[in-house]
Amino acid sequence: MSLPTYPHYKDSGVQWLTNVPAHWRVSPLKYLALLKSGGTPSKENLDYWNGDVPWASAKDLKTELLADTIDHITGFAVESRNADLVPAGTILVVVRGMILARIFPVAETVVPMAINQDLKGLIPRQDILGRFLAWLLRGSANESLLRLDEAGHGTKALRMEAWTSMQLPVPPLDEQSAIIAFLDRETGKIDALIAEQEKLLTLLGEKRQAAISHAVTNGLNPDTPVKDSGVVWLGDIPAHWSVSPLMYLTDLSRPIMYGIVLPGPNVDTGIPIVKGGDVRPHRLKLNLLNRTTPDIEAPYARARLRPSDIVYSIRGTIGDAELVPEELLDTNITQDVARISPRADIDSRWLLYAMKSKPVFVQLEQRSLGAAVRGINIFELKRAQVPLPPSNEQEAIAKFLDAEVARLNALSNDAERAISLLKEHRSALITAAVTGKIDVRERSLALAAAA
Repeated sequence: MSLPTYPHYKDSGVQWLTNVPAHWRVSPLKYLALLKSGGTPSKENLDYWNGDVPWASAKDLKTELLADTIDHITGFAVESRNADLVPAGTILVVVRGMILARIFPVAETVVPMAINQDLKGLIPRQDILGRFLAWLLRGSANESLLRLDEAGHGTKALRMEAWTSMQLPVPPLDEQSAIIAFLDRETGKIDALIAEQEKLLTLLGEKRQAAISHAVTNGLNPDTPVKDSGVVWLGDIPAHWSVSPLMYLTDLSRPIMYGIVLPGPNVDTGIPIVKGGDVRPHRLKLNLLNRTTPDIEAPYARARLRPSDIVYSIRGTIGDAELVPEELLDTNITQDVARISPRADIDSRWLLYAMKSKPVFVQLEQRSLGAAVRGINIFELKRAQVPLPPSNEQEAIAKFLDAEVARLNALSNDAERAISLLKEHRSALITAAVTGKIDVRERSLALAAAA
């Protein structure tokens, strides 16, 4: 999209803004809105909670228009002054939390609501439209994030004086309306394209899982006679296959086990350890792993890894599985990870796909333990029923799935790149419009006429 610039500009006197349209003014944020703080009513008083009043926190700011929240408080909490309401049209921003390490969420309230202490509510003054202020804060997000400090435990927090003193461009009200109309329409188009790519990613993920599960349980020859596996989650399998508990497919001298229970804080030099969150293709690299001391690791020497072992996530996000690369020889694992060491006659890549298949995972998911953090018991993992083809078919299935998964991953990577480029374009368009680098007035009039 090619849009004109304004005919006349002036120096804003602000480094990040550079020039702005000559008839625009520049103002500190604190003069554009009334700032409202929030709080949390006592969790011990049940009369304050589970009412019909929306109570917003950082987890709710995943949408740009906020009509409802995950948590709710009662009218009694508001009446007793344990919470204050901000009106509809208030602009909410996150001012404290780890989310600020990545993004700067901004949302506009559709209804009156209360907010917690990690948010600020900005009630626009008369010379600025609320929706324009929201777009302005999104367009200046990078500048806001330059005004962060670390609070306790590494939590990010905005330095309020520095943030509210941030100089922002303010066009006349009619131009604010034009910019709002332009950005509402154009970002809507971009969001629709992003949604299409995200839908494609979901479909590719489903197709990847279906391909793995079908090959692992049915093989590659559709004409092969089948039999009932005797396991409800596996269904029919090729007649010449068998079914085996996972523990019988592993090296007897290196049984399935988890690792270090309390690895302690990360140290600069020591024994690398694989945690549950590391069980990802891009994470199983020596330079990305945390380390523990030799004294802590020594009692768990039996859990050390060898190349072509499988690491399997058994706590939190359960079911992730990856092959151990050469560079991780003699690294260890934590209690969030199980080591699966295939027998010499078992194809490691085939077994990896078997562990990633839905029929095997569902057996374990049904028995996952823990209310707050799901977990798989090693006892159950050892007894997971795996459909077992002959060695030559294991190799063929692994080779087929390597190619098929690589093809689907390439398509997924293309979709992820498209999403990233669309988001970059969206962000750049917002910043250009709210800072006057492009003149959208005629475009907005044309769009209005077309509508």
